[in-house]
Amino acid sequence: MTAAPVRAPVRLLLVDDQPLIRAGLRLLASETPDLDVVGEAADGAEAVALAERTRPDVVLMDVRMPGMDGIEATRLISEGPSGARVLVLTTFDDDENVYGALRAGACGFLVKDMDLDDILGAVRVVAGGDALIAPAVTTRLIAAFARPPTPAAPTTRPLPEAVTDREREVLTLVGRGMSNHEIAGELFISPATAKAHVARLLGRLAARDRVHLVILAYEFGLVAPGR
Repeated sequence: MTAAPVRAPVRLLLVDDQPLIRAGLRLLASETPDLDVVGEAADGAEAVALAERTRPDVVLMDVRMPGMDGIEATRLISEGPSGARVLVLTTFDDDENVYGALRAGACGFLVKDMDLDDILGAVRVVAGGDALIAPAVTTRLIAAFARPPTPAAPTTRPLPEAVTDREREVLTLVGRGMSNHEIAGELFISPATAKAHVARLLGRLAARDRVHLVILAYEFGLVAPGR
C-alpha cells in the first residue's frame, strides 16, 4: 500500500490590531500540526509587507485597523505576487465594509465571536481553494452591505449573453447563499449538474470563486438586499 503524501502545513499570516486576538489564534495554531503561523501584523501596511516577505497561504485579515485598513490591504495582497488568499475577520454588528473587502479580493469572511477552532477550520477551507460562504451569515452580510452608495446611481449591469437561462437561475440561487445540493433540490437537477453549472459560470464570468459569484449576482440585479 502506498502511503498518503504528507501535506505541508498551511502557512498563516494573522492581521489584527488587537494583540489578544492574535495571541489566541497563534496559541491554538501552534497546537495544530497542519497550521504554521508565519507572521503577525497590527495594520494593513504591515500585513502587505509581511505577505510579500513570508508568502503565506492564507491571510486572516481584520477590517478596522489604524492606518491602512483591511480592505485596502486585501486589495493589495490579492493583486500582489504572494498568491495568498485573504479571509476577512469582522464584527457583524458594525462592520459595514465587508462587501468592499469581498470585492477587493477576499475569499470570504468570519465573525469574531466564532470559536477559535471554527476560525482555524475555515482557514483550512480557504487554503484548500474554496471560498467561505455560509448561507446563514454570508448572505445576510452581503445583502446588508451591497446597497449602492447613492440611490440615483445605476445599480446593475447586464448579464452576458453567453449565460444561459438555466445558468441565470443557478447564479441567482448561488447569490442567495445556496449550496450545490440546495440548488439541485430547488431546480430538480442532480448535485453534479448543479456543480457543473457553477463551474461554467465561474468560467463565463471570469469569477475567481463562489464568493465572487455572489457579488456578481447582486451586481447583475439577480438578487436584491433582503431578498
